[in-house]
Amino acid sequence: MRAIFLNLSAHTILPINYGIAKFLADQIPILQIIWARHFFTVICIFPIMFFFFKKEIIRSENPKLQLLRGLVLLAVNISFLYSVTVLPLAKALTLTFISPFVVTIFSSFFLSEKVGLQRWTAVIIGFSGAIVVIRPGYVPFELGSLVALFCGFAYGFYIIITRKLSNSDSSLLTLIMTGVIGTIVMTPTLAFVWVTPSKEQWFLLFLIGVVTMIGHLLLILSFKFSEASKLAPLSYFEIVSNTIVGYLLFKNFPDNWTLIGLFIIISSGLFVFYREKKIGII
Repeated sequence: MRAIFLNLSAHTILPINYGIAKFLADQIPILQIIWARHFFTVICIFPIMFFFFKKEIIRSENPKLQLLRGLVLLAVNISFLYSVTVLPLAKALTLTFISPFVVTIFSSFFLSEKVGLQRWTAVIIGFSGAIVVIRPGYVPFELGSLVALFCGFAYGFYIIITRKLSNSDSSLLTLIMTGVIGTIVMTPTLAFVWVTPSKEQWFLLFLIGVVTMIGHLLLILSFKFSEASKLAPLSYFEIVSNTIVGYLLFKNFPDNWTLIGLFIIISSGLFVFYREKKIGII
């Protein structure tokens, strides 16, 4: 129950991040927003660690995996932020919802978690839902849709790495390492894209860092109490808060095809998850 609460809380607040980033994208370069997300996450989490969790500031037992996680999450952030600037929030997020199926595939190979036949079937059905949303051949090709799909694949891999690290490194160390890696990689790009923000824009950029810190800390903590494949379906809850944010800020609401695809993806994942839980496979 503790893992479920933490995971649902993370997926409830993270869409606030997407809405702020989409709002700022017309005023601030994407790469600068990505830099601010990582930089302010570090600024927020470091004082908390220094004053309350000094014992957590230790050397990573798996620095190579920490580096890989930081780079993968950076790729996720860049690809998703690009996709939400050219697509409605709900559509972009729906396409990234292939990540739970990616987690199912990766958890079988890299985490040695048991995955039943029903969940393998759900992988195929879930991907068909993404095809319904994109409708290749029926609507003009959108680069944003392809980038959102890539984001879903990368995010699934990120979840697997996070689960792997939860067995060796502390949650706070993992979070701050992600922020530091992203900040170091993105800082040189500021020389080419920098736009001086207004006070209001600085506040929103800082808020992105705060929401990121809270959301990802909750996500990291949830994996300490349950397997990645078991928590994967809970990410579907994010569409609720994401749709609310999209409607309130941009008056966007998912179209019928997006809703159909979303229904296929969520139904296949949840049905198989609860079916296997009932018969004791997971």
